[in-house]
Amino acid sequence: MAAVRGRRWWLCLCLPLLAACQPFNDARPMMDEYLERVARVLDLEPHYSPITPPRQMPRRRDRVLSMPELELGMLDFLSLYGCELQYVVGERNSIMGRVMQPANRLRYELRFIQAARTCMPTLADDDLRTVLAEAVASKRASLPLAVWNATWGTAEVETLFTLSKGDYPVAAEGNPVADLSREARQLDAAVARLLAGDLSVSLDFLDLVLQRWQADYRAGQLLQSASRLVTRLDDATALVRQRLEGRPLCLNGRPNPKADIARSLFFKIYIGRVQPYLSDVIRARDALIWPLARLAERQADTMPETFRPWYRRYLSSTAADSLWRALDRAIGDHTQAWQRLLEQCGMRPGG
Repeated sequence: MAAVRGRRWWLCLCLPLLAACQPFNDARPMMDEYLERVARVLDLEPHYSPITPPRQMPRRRDRVLSMPELELGMLDFLSLYGCELQYVVGERNSIMGRVMQPANRLRYELRFIQAARTCMPTLADDDLRTVLAEAVASKRASLPLAVWNATWGTAEVETLFTLSKGDYPVAAEGNPVADLSREARQLDAAVARLLAGDLSVSLDFLDLVLQRWQADYRAGQLLQSASRLVTRLDDATALVRQRLEGRPLCLNGRPNPKADIARSLFFKIYIGRVQPYLSDVIRARDALIWPLARLAERQADTMPETFRPWYRRYLSSTAADSLWRALDRAIGDHTQAWQRLLEQCGMRPGG
């Protein structure tokens, strides 16, 4: 038993050391190790630029849009007895109705419009019918506000984009964003129909979407990883360019042992380790960030000004300061720099 306890003690002692020897299991040590190896192979000193962390999504109070309140007078409300609208308005005037969450408020707005339309033909009072028609017009005009609040104004979307869960996983099993992606596309399609005037859209799925957003954090992880990848790829690209501008890796295009080591690093580490992770991040971005970007773009006319800078940086693919545009540029610059370096030795990849 003493021998067994001894082996267990040594195993516990060695586990942290073993983990430290596996830098390619997580994004941060992988990218730092890659930069270190590039510097070593090129006989240069690595420079680790500070990584600018992504900004938190604007606070909810800065994202939520105020909804115009429309209350029917008590006499008018009582005169609607017999119409479903009476019960819809009654729910809104209840204690629970006054603190509706954004998703329920959107459902209320839709139910009000639909119930009012059904009720109007049954009313004998022309004045009341006019009041109700004006109420419907007002509700329709403010519907985009309710849609925004039920999507980007929710508390749940903050969890989806939280920055407290580290980087996107390396070599994750399966597709971590598959469900999020499917539901984001479903939500975007429903919002498109609502904003186009189709009020028959079912929102039964919305609570499930919000529940998943509350429980997941992959979008925030993607922002973290993209920021890290842009910085470290640019650091490594700067080293390769520094070597290109200085002493050639190969004289007269003739390979040498140092060039063989550099080529091995490019294929075994960059192509074999780093690039698969880059591909995973890009695939997850395409699957999750782009549908969410469309969901925001579709509501551009409603989007509050406080949200626009965050949207341009972390959702947009075309804005000048887009993180995702910066990532595509960083990948292209780095690959091109390596191609130029290896070309000096007649080793250009794909050549």
